[in-house]
Amino acid sequence: PCNKSGFTDPTSTIGWGVVDFDWSNAKEIWAKSKPMNDEELLFQQVKMTTSATANATVWVYRCSVYAYPWYTSVRKILDDNAYSDWFIKFKKEGPWYSPKCDHNYDPPKCSDYFHMQEQTPNYPHGDGDCAPPACDCGSKPCGFYLWNHSSTTVVYGQTFRDWFIHSYMFNAVGSSSLVSGFFWDDSWRVDGHWWDAVPNVTEDCGLTKADLQQGTDSYNANMAALHNYTLEQGKFSWQMLWTGGDANAKGNTCPGPLVSQSTCVSDLRALCEADSPAQTRTLMYAFYPGHCRLASDPVDPPQLQEDLANFLLVRGPYAYLGHGWLGCSHVYVFPRELNWDYGKPTGLCRETAMGSGIFVRQWTKATVQMDCNTYTPSITMK
Repeated sequence: PCNKSGFTDPTSTIGWGVVDFDWSNAKEIWAKSKPMNDEELLFQQVKMTTSATANATVWVYRCSVYAYPWYTSVRKILDDNAYSDWFIKFKKEGPWYSPKCDHNYDPPKCSDYFHMQEQTPNYPHGDGDCAPPACDCGSKPCGFYLWNHSSTTVVYGQTFRDWFIHSYMFNAVGSSSLVSGFFWDDSWRVDGHWWDAVPNVTEDCGLTKADLQQGTDSYNANMAALHNYTLEQGKFSWQMLWTGGDANAKGNTCPGPLVSQSTCVSDLRALCEADSPAQTRTLMYAFYPGHCRLASDPVDPPQLQEDLANFLLVRGPYAYLGHGWLGCSHVYVFPRELNWDYGKPTGLCRETAMGSGIFVRQWTKATVQMDCNTYTPSITMK
């Protein structure tokens, strides 16, 4: 979740198994700070939430493609020219689609490091309003900067990969025992069409097909190393979840229910197999409608019984039922049925008879059924 106007009320997240805070949390506070201190306020939110709920599992946001100067760990190296090669630059000759300068300063504050104004605070108004006389992201203008994952330059004894893992992801915040995992947003794309990007990024940077391929390969190698180190530290990430699709797919930001009414039979037949990713990976099953769509605000699952039954039918040893990204400043209703004790499954779900379209699974304390013919769920406590 996130609350743009301030901190998220810790009492509003009680009950949920994992609470993953977005970088936009408390944006109206940190956007006015000089310099901006998003990273520190994100950790303050973690402390507030873990203090309110015993054994809370809290994850924090880290972007893997864009460098946010409102994070202190990022701003420090943006302000040090020794790290220049770790960032993608604007091409030498314009025109450029994204502005290079913040004209609220006199003279204007400019940078040859590529940056764009996507979701960026501004003065007097932007995606987050800065305090006068201008936004303060350090020596460079505010914006989304772009990591150069291909850099081989060693700075102060660190490679980019070493810094990216140990000084960015696992800095004092990421390595804290209060932080259990991460949301690693975005990914390098060989076609240059990155998520959360303004148009013409590749044109502004003069990136060739070879540059994009090298950047993608380097990004994938760095993320694989981060994946392994994260597991070694006993932590996890959203991108390690299975939210549907290919068996090896990464967790999707906008997951939806894995069983739908129109494809109920085929969905359950596939998901109930012993070798289904729902059984072999850590499952994230999203409430309907999912896919980054709001059904109501406050967020109250409109098909709770259907989703809960399908989840109990298909889940494996490790699984979550909840919400993916739905935007900021929402209240999430915690259904009381999520606290009920259904026991443990005694086997996989099965179709009651060939072609019946009715699927059942026995739990030690409940019998769970979905009749796909009428899309009618049934959970009978024993």
